Amino acid sequence: MEKHAKLVTYIGVAFLVLLSSLLVYGYIQYTKLTAAHSSLQQEFDAAKVALSEKEALVGNSEAIINELKQAYALSEENGSELHELLTEEKNRNEEFEEQIDDITGTVGKLDKLSKIDPELLQKYSKVYFLNEHYIPEKVTEINETFRFKTEEPEYIHAKVAPFLTNLIEDAAEDGITLWVVSAFRSFDEQKSLKTAYTTVYGSGANAFSADQGYSEHQLGTTVDFTTTGVGGALTGFEKSEAYAWLTKYAYKYGFALSYPKDNAYYVFEPWHWRFVGEDLADDLHDDGKFFYD
Repeated sequence: MEKHAKLVTYIGVAFLVLLSSLLVYGYIQYTKLTAAHSSLQQEFDAAKVALSEKEALVGNSEAIINELKQAYALSEENGSELHELLTEEKNRNEEFEEQIDDITGTVGKLDKLSKIDPELLQKYSKVYFLNEHYIPEKVTEINETFRFKTEEPEYIHAKVAPFLTNLIEDAAEDGITLWVVSAFRSFDEQKSLKTAYTTVYGSGANAFSADQGYSEHQLGTTVDFTTTGVGGALTGFEKSEAYAWLTKYAYKYGFALSYPKDNAYYVFEPWHWRFVGEDLADDLHDDGKFFYD
């Protein structure tokens, strides 16, 4: 019986030890699980907070995007209005520039006219009179290769000389020969010429020769041309290629035909060309008019 009691006692003690061990182990595991749960709960709470912040940011971002869209739409509208305003302002500036150019051009022409010898733009054929003392401000001798009679000098207004040179040289490049028969004539030279014509033709000379003081040649801006095939004469010039070339191109060099067919002053003189300036010659050509029109 004593042995049986001891065995029971040992078993009870062992059971108590085992139970205590289990309780201790359970407590330890519970403590670990509690700590883990607490840690997980903290992480969960932190994640929840972070998610809330992100949701707030997303909400703010959407609001910002909407605001930017509205601002862009407004700026696009304002930009369109600004573009229209700039276009209108540009058009106004261009109109002002055109007006300024017109004014500048007019002032420039008036300035040029104020510096031109007024006699050079007058109409002399039985209309205006040049007295015996009038001579151009400066004349220069025409190159002898441009003269029909190389041994006899001919003179032209110094400012007209470059235009005459270009005309004759460009005509030559087109296969057209032009020679100057007569250019500047003084008052006295015209008087002598008219006297000689009157002696031969009587009053009929008035149809083709000006009295002294009424000749364009005294201006120094006028030349009589001849060409090949007419023997240096003036008659026949009308049917020459030279006359056709002058009719087509002379205006580009500032020259105009003074006495076309059916003019009110003299017989038709296809050889007689007067320098009137490039602008006026161009206008006359475009309008189909002549200087005395």
